[in-house]
Amino acid sequence: MESEPALAPEAIAEAYRAACRAELAAIKPGNVHVHAAGHRMSVADFEASAALSAPPLAAAGARVGARIEGAVAATRAGVGQNTNLGIVLLCAPLAAAAERPGPLRPALAAVLADLDGTDAAGLYAAIRLANPGGLGRAGRHDVTTDAAPSVLTAMGEAASRDRIARAYVTGFEDLFATGLPALAAARRAGLTEPWTTTAVHLAFLTGFPDSHVARKFGPDTAERVRAEAEASLRGLVLGEGARAALLAHDAALKAAGLNPGTSADLTVATLFLDALGHLKAAGAPSSRQAANKS
Repeated sequence: MESEPALAPEAIAEAYRAACRAELAAIKPGNVHVHAAGHRMSVADFEASAALSAPPLAAAGARVGARIEGAVAATRAGVGQNTNLGIVLLCAPLAAAAERPGPLRPALAAVLADLDGTDAAGLYAAIRLANPGGLGRAGRHDVTTDAAPSVLTAMGEAASRDRIARAYVTGFEDLFATGLPALAAARRAGLTEPWTTTAVHLAFLTGFPDSHVARKFGPDTAERVRAEAEASLRGLVLGEGARAALLAHDAALKAAGLNPGTSADLTVATLFLDALGHLKAAGAPSSRQAANKS
């Protein structure tokens, strides 16, 4: 197990940038992508966000909270809006885990167990800075007013209503149980990019109500969006023949102002996790090896 190396920061950063680019290249109903505009955000905003956030997210030896705060601050300064808070919240622990030797899943569990008060302070500062739509107020552990409780306490409190929070207290179960299997199944079916990414997104979109939709419009609307996607898109044979149905569903969601952003965030994180796993399995050079070559 220890044969899988710790990854160098630049390898982690490039895997993250590639995951962000791949997500933008795929048709993802209701989200921003190269095939159709929407939600007053451009593909260029997201491309810039990926480039700006990659260095702090992959910073060597940084704690999770510092990665999150640095990535969100860089994005906010360069783009001027919240384009990637959910992505960063999911990808920062994965980046930290990739710096550890051995397989990713136990490394990720160790990273999550090691989260401390400085991580909580960084995470809360990032959320306040991003000011995500539909955040609202919480009865306890309100990030806009409270001192930071532990990350896992705060995430546990929100887990029932937010899939990103749930990831922190389930060991990123959605990625391992839904995202990676959907990606593997798409590849076995002979799909290539960008259709494999669409397959991952549809697994999340049809699998459970989207947290971003629920925050902005309520749980009933989120479940309706999920059910309509399941009825229209689950089982769709992906490829060029599916383009019209996907774009029609995309247009309908955008016309209604419905953005299943959490499904998109989970898609990026799945692609990032998959890439990191392949790099480790292939024995990509560690930080120490990269330094010795320079």
